[in-house]
Amino acid sequence: MSARRVFLPPERIAEGRAALTPEARHYLRDVLRLGPGAELELFDGEGGAYAAHLLAGFEALALGPRREARPILPLWLVVALAKGEKMDLVVQKATELGATRLIAFEGERSVVRLAPEKARERAERWRRIAAEAARQCGRADAPEIDAPCTLAAALGSVPPSFWRFVLHPGGGPLPADEAPPGAAAVVGPEGGLTDTEVAACEEAGARRVGLGPRVLRAETAAVVAVALLQARYGDLR
Repeated sequence: MSARRVFLPPERIAEGRAALTPEARHYLRDVLRLGPGAELELFDGEGGAYAAHLLAGFEALALGPRREARPILPLWLVVALAKGEKMDLVVQKATELGATRLIAFEGERSVVRLAPEKARERAERWRRIAAEAARQCGRADAPEIDAPCTLAAALGSVPPSFWRFVLHPGGGPLPADEAPPGAAAVVGPEGGLTDTEVAACEEAGARRVGLGPRVLRAETAAVVAVALLQARYGDLR
């Protein structure tokens, strides 16, 4: 995948041009060392991609027609908070695999607890990580990322039409039906979900799914969950 891609939000795009942010200007001029006229791809984080070329002055890009490039499966990952680098890894890899929304929650056994201001800061960091991962992997969108919340709030936000899964020992395989309109997977923290949390997921319509005979780290389980759903119902088939 070409590294000559840059993210700019839709509000900076109008009438066939895109105004560069200072960060995008630095990346194109100082990191990639591109000159005026250089061809690249712009993505807007909402599924739109454009062939573009750099205009003189490093202030803007000239754009071709917009094309849609979204993952075919709306896929939400509802994941318990993990320690800093582990959560960063989950965000990065889930983005690369095509997750469309990530919701972190404070599980009963979560080690990490965040005050509201810290939670907002952490969510902003994850959005930056997701945007960079989207640039590198060729996505034209980036997943929506919510500030951490409770498991109940996360479950309540999942659209009614989505198939819901909770990853937990003793669960069965994914159903082999046709692709659902959307899917959401719940993955617990390092110590696993409690019986109360599993019951809450099942009461919300989630099917219990296992991940085989091995005990996986929480961050590994989250990445595997996204990969399995994409392989069964999404664009990794």
